[in-house]
Amino acid sequence: MHRLMTAAMPIPGHIDPVPVPRPQVATDDPRPDLLGLARPQIRDLLTEAGLDDRQAKLRAKQLWHQIYNRGARDFQDMSDIAKPQRAWFAERFRIGRPEVVTELVSTDGTRKWLLRTGDGHDFEMVFIPDADRGTLCVSSQVGCTLNCRFCHTGTMRLVRNLTAGEIVGQVMLARDSLGEWPSQPEGRMLSNIVMMGMGEPLYNFDNVRDALRIVMDGDGLGLSRRRITLSTSGVVPMMARAGEEIGVNLAVSLHAVTKEVRDEIVPLNRKYGIDELLEACAAYPGANNARRITFEYVMLKDKNDSDEDAHELVRLIRKYRLPAKVNLIPFNPWPGAAYECSSDERVRRFSEIVFEAGISAPVRRPRGRDIMAACGQLKSAAEKKSRAELDRIAAEKQAALV
Repeated sequence: MHRLMTAAMPIPGHIDPVPVPRPQVATDDPRPDLLGLARPQIRDLLTEAGLDDRQAKLRAKQLWHQIYNRGARDFQDMSDIAKPQRAWFAERFRIGRPEVVTELVSTDGTRKWLLRTGDGHDFEMVFIPDADRGTLCVSSQVGCTLNCRFCHTGTMRLVRNLTAGEIVGQVMLARDSLGEWPSQPEGRMLSNIVMMGMGEPLYNFDNVRDALRIVMDGDGLGLSRRRITLSTSGVVPMMARAGEEIGVNLAVSLHAVTKEVRDEIVPLNRKYGIDELLEACAAYPGANNARRITFEYVMLKDKNDSDEDAHELVRLIRKYRLPAKVNLIPFNPWPGAAYECSSDERVRRFSEIVFEAGISAPVRRPRGRDIMAACGQLKSAAEKKSRAELDRIAAEKQAALV
């Protein structure tokens, strides 16, 4: 059992730290993990291990290419490196991947993975295929601290932040599953990434930034920043920094247009209110008509779905002159939820009001509901199955591959 530290976990920005259990990120393998490290960090490790500066720089470049362009999981697979050198690397370093515990496939083609970290914590990621794109929904934390009332993940306790390696490792695993190595810029199923999985990305800023820089690196995974979206519930102090240091598309979980309702369903609103949040959106670096800010709005019956709510949403977007798109999300049910989904007619009328004001307001088609992979449904299956049962499922899956 891993010993928990009970000291407060500091959260970036000028806000109060949130006291949560904070386990050490430790595994039984003492070798440093290269996954998630920037090239200078890999070079420094090689230098510390005894290579001279020239060799360290050359080998770091080779390792980077093999890991992120070729998808190598083992040093022995690196054909452009001499066998003795591969053995030298293997003795000193490792290339991590989160462990795949289960993989579920929905009737609509959506895939959901239950993943496990090296220190035994479980989290989920989802892949959503479409005719013209494939979107990977990536998690940033094990659990979540925000407690949004409509969200299943919000009922979990926050265990810890995921490391940069664990975040980029999700992309690597998806590429493994889809058979998309070597990395190619065009013609691949995994074309888009959204930081909309478990957790609040801006409460794990450094690791999310470092992971996305690897994802966007042209010599590595090579996804354009225009194909990456970071979703926040409104951590206002970190939004400008996200625009400057990461520079991807911004999505904001708005979900209500009055203080009373948003205080209830997105408790972070009590700290950073709607007007403060929208001011930060207006100032987000790079936001323009070509790169609109997306507002996520879950449709809750008799809570936030009236004509008056739709008109107020339009008024707020116009007030702050926001280049905006509104994603209307039919509420995805989960056991014990306190809300119901708005009727199809109510969702349609809400969308029409926003569209008529000249603001795009498509209704997001629910995907993966049958495997609890839809928006707001992610919650570690470890809370539903015993550890022994999960181990048994993993063993059966491995046996089936042999």
